[in-house]
Amino acid sequence: MNRSILVVAALVALSAADLTAQSLVGTWQGTVQSDGKDQRIVVKVTAKEHDALEAVLYRIDQGARPWPASSITLQGFTVRFAVPGISGTYEGKLNAIGNSIAGIWTIAPAAMPLNLIRATSETAWEIPAQPAPLKPMSPDANPVFEVATIKPSKGEGGISLRIMGHRFVTQNTTVIDLIAFAYNLHAKQVVDGPAWLATEKWDIVGEPDGEGAPSLDQWRVMFQKLLADRFQLTFHRDKKELSAYAITVAKNGPKLTKSGGNPNGIPGFRGPAGKFISGNANMAEFAEIFADLFLDRPMVDQTGLQGRYDFTLEWTPDQATGRRAAAPPPPADDLAAPPDLFAAFQQQLGLKVEAVKAPISVIAIDRVEKPSENQARTILL
Repeated sequence: MNRSILVVAALVALSAADLTAQSLVGTWQGTVQSDGKDQRIVVKVTAKEHDALEAVLYRIDQGARPWPASSITLQGFTVRFAVPGISGTYEGKLNAIGNSIAGIWTIAPAAMPLNLIRATSETAWEIPAQPAPLKPMSPDANPVFEVATIKPSKGEGGISLRIMGHRFVTQNTTVIDLIAFAYNLHAKQVVDGPAWLATEKWDIVGEPDGEGAPSLDQWRVMFQKLLADRFQLTFHRDKKELSAYAITVAKNGPKLTKSGGNPNGIPGFRGPAGKFISGNANMAEFAEIFADLFLDRPMVDQTGLQGRYDFTLEWTPDQATGRRAAAPPPPADDLAAPPDLFAAFQQQLGLKVEAVKAPISVIAIDRVEKPSENQARTILL
C-alpha cells in the first residue's frame, strides 16, 4: 500500500512538472558577458490566442528599448526565439520544474551562454523608464543647420550616416552619398558630376536651428541647403531609362515583424554585405538604403505594405555591386551557408525581387565645388 502511494505521488509530481514545463509565460532574466562586462537581459513572455506566445526582450544595461521577439517556441523542453531587430537568436533547455532555462544567446558572430531564471515580483529587475523622446519639430518648420562642421575624412572604416538626438553625423561620406540621402535617390541617379564626387570623402556634424526632433524629410531638406551653400551644388532634373529592381510581396505573403519603435520615428540600418539589419523602417525606406549600399541599381517598392518593420536579411554575396558589396566568396561546401540575395528575400522576408527597366528620375549636376579650407572647419549658418 505504501509503495502504491509513493508511485502515485511520483506520477503526480511528474505530471505537475510536465505541465509547468509547457508554460513559458512570465518574466525571465539572466546575464551575459559582453565586452568584458555583465549585461542584464529580461524577456517577458505573454500568452496569445490558440496557445501562441508573444515575447519582448530588454537589454536593460543598454537602454530601455523593448525588442519584439518572434518565432518563440517550446518543443519538449527546448526553447527557441529570435529577435529580428538586433539579429539575435536564443536556444535553451527548460528544466523539469519550469523555473530556469540554460541556453545560448547569439548575435552573430558572437555566441554566449545565457541562463534565464523565472523572476517573481520580488526578484524581477526593474526595467528603466524609456527616456522621454524629443518633441517632434513642427511639421511646418523649414530648418537649416545652425552649426555644421565639415572636414575631409581620414577614410577609416565604412560610410555612416547617423541621427544622434539633435545632431546628424556622417563619416566617410562622398558628395554622391550626401546627394543621394538629401534627395532620396540611389547613387546611380546622380549623373554628370566630376569624378571626385564619388571618391573624396567628408565627415560632417550638424545641429539644426529650432527646437524638437526633425523628421527624416526635414533632415533631408537641411542637407539640400548645406549642399547648395557649402558645396555650391546646382543641378537640373531629368529622366533616364535605367535598370532597376522592383520589390513585391511573394505569393505566400510577407514574413516581417512589425516594429515596436516609434511609428513616426527615424529608421535604423546597419550591417555589412551578407547580413543587413533593418529597424523601424517602412519598405520604401528600406528599399532606398539597401539598394544604395548593396545593389548596382535603384530598387522600387511595389509591395503595398504599410507600417514599419524590424528584420534581418542574411545572404551569400555573389557579386561586387553596391558600395558595401563584397567580392565573390571562395567556393565552399558549407551546406549551412545563406542563400543568394534573391532567394534570401523570398525565403526570409516573403518578398520577391525582379529586374526591370523603367524611366527613372535623375539629378544632372550643373555645378559643384569643394568647400574652402575655412568652410571645411566649423560653419555657423
